[in-house]
Amino acid sequence: MRFFCLLSIILAPLLATASQPNIIVILTDDQGWGDLSVNGNTNLSTPNIDSLAADGASFDRFYVSPVCSPTRAEFLTGRYHQRGGVYSTSAGGERLDLDEITIGDTFNSAGYRTAAFGKWHNGMQFPYHPNGRGFDEFYGFCSGHWGHYFSPMLEHNGTIVKGEGFVVDDFTDKAMDFIEASGEKPFFVYLPYNTPHSPMQVPDEFWDRFKNKEISMRHREPEKEDDLHLRAALAMCENIDWNVGRILEKLDQLDLAEDTIVMYFCDNGPNGSRWNGGMAGKKGSTDEGGVRSPMLIRWPSKIKPGTEVKTLGAAIDILPTLAEMTGVPLISEKPLDGESLAPVLLGDKADPSLEERIIFSAWKNRSSVRTPKFRLSTDGKLYDMEKDPGQFQNVAADHPEIHAALSTRLKEWTETMNKELGEDTRPFVIAHPGHDWTQIPARDGIPHGNIERSNKFPNDSFFSNWISTEDSISWEAEVAESGEFDVQIFYTCDPENVGSSLELSFGDSVLTGKVTEAHASPLLGGKEDRSPRVESYTQDWTPMTLGKIKLEKGTGVLTLKATGIPGAEVMDFRLLMLKRL
Repeated sequence: MRFFCLLSIILAPLLATASQPNIIVILTDDQGWGDLSVNGNTNLSTPNIDSLAADGASFDRFYVSPVCSPTRAEFLTGRYHQRGGVYSTSAGGERLDLDEITIGDTFNSAGYRTAAFGKWHNGMQFPYHPNGRGFDEFYGFCSGHWGHYFSPMLEHNGTIVKGEGFVVDDFTDKAMDFIEASGEKPFFVYLPYNTPHSPMQVPDEFWDRFKNKEISMRHREPEKEDDLHLRAALAMCENIDWNVGRILEKLDQLDLAEDTIVMYFCDNGPNGSRWNGGMAGKKGSTDEGGVRSPMLIRWPSKIKPGTEVKTLGAAIDILPTLAEMTGVPLISEKPLDGESLAPVLLGDKADPSLEERIIFSAWKNRSSVRTPKFRLSTDGKLYDMEKDPGQFQNVAADHPEIHAALSTRLKEWTETMNKELGEDTRPFVIAHPGHDWTQIPARDGIPHGNIERSNKFPNDSFFSNWISTEDSISWEAEVAESGEFDVQIFYTCDPENVGSSLELSFGDSVLTGKVTEAHASPLLGGKEDRSPRVESYTQDWTPMTLGKIKLEKGTGVLTLKATGIPGAEVMDFRLLMLKRL
């Protein structure tokens, strides 16, 4: 478990006052630097997001990780994602180690009301769950992507609920409700929107703007563009802008705008080939286009309008920056990789070393390092980013000393990160006493026998083709504390297949039950897709009560199998839910 600074906990009720600023952090998913009109893209219009730069500050160069979960981990901790055990985007590798202190912990311990609305993607089962990482309120989903964006199955503080309308609009509604109910206590709202990540779904109002629109600005290699995907992404970005406008309007209505910090950035480069300022790379790449993000931040009472920040910034800087700007103490006992950029934003004298800092980027076996002038790429090439922002000309031979020094720094950093990351031996924690509910999804399970996963990307997948009593689904699990639990299964089953007998086991504990009701469902999502998807479709999942099981504390294998199958198959399986009694 995580350890908090005792003094901060004792003083927490005294630290938060009405004079402290509120904070809203908006993080979008797979939106590139170029997907904003403030950065010169005339294919779309994002006036509300752009206004954050006009009314506050914008960073010329701000860097994140090449993919989703690492950026989120770095934002949450102020530390490179490898230090927190994040190495994948699914199946447990997205979880942030429990000994890491988060930005939610930090502001919660200072008396802020904290909430997250949207895509979490740093662990599902408590205490990896947002409610276990310092966020009082959570509404959204914990996986890396979702299969349907219109009134889908979501969760509210661990309980499964049905969403209300288009997810980004829904997340914004819930955030505005939270803000309105905050009263005198300052709030910290984290809004990790899940668009324009695929599947490419967006309401008609926004799609209609782009389905026949002339696209004038193109990717540096236009032959790589996917027209439908590009148009859908632009439409989704304008929907995001509309929602940002609703948040800003709500702050005005509540007379909170003057002393609320609003921050906007993205989690990686664009998820497709589209205009991105001519930069090399997209999502997944450690080149400039894969890791450069907009960073816009408004605080009317403190940040001068139109402030342009030339200092390099990164996701690891957000925690120390917001802490210094608000006077909230840092409670992590681990050293941060990030630097506070508060002096740069507030017009104070900054540490001269900030102007010479370097920022590392890595994912899988790719890595690069950025200085204010140069980028050393994953293949060892050196680029002068001032003269050659598109990374066309390798200048390593012209600057051998710089190339050698950066190569050494990158090698040393990579070795350190690999050592800190180590080998993942963490089971999935279930039945934790800190949370009533535990989600155990197909995403985290291992199919055996004939059972097939609905898609190679596991995040919102399900299991099907369950046709034999030799088939099973298993999870490497750790029961955090002994107890008795209600068990629910979210499933679909055609009428002709009702009647299968089920067995759930963990160690010596066994629960048996039967599928007694049909619940047929077509595959959902295809009708709403604006562009063909690569992820799994979903279904209209319904819960059935399997019964009660007693689980003993300890590690082992949780196994679900069928002991009798009267029809052609058992069910399509999506999720197990445990509720502590």
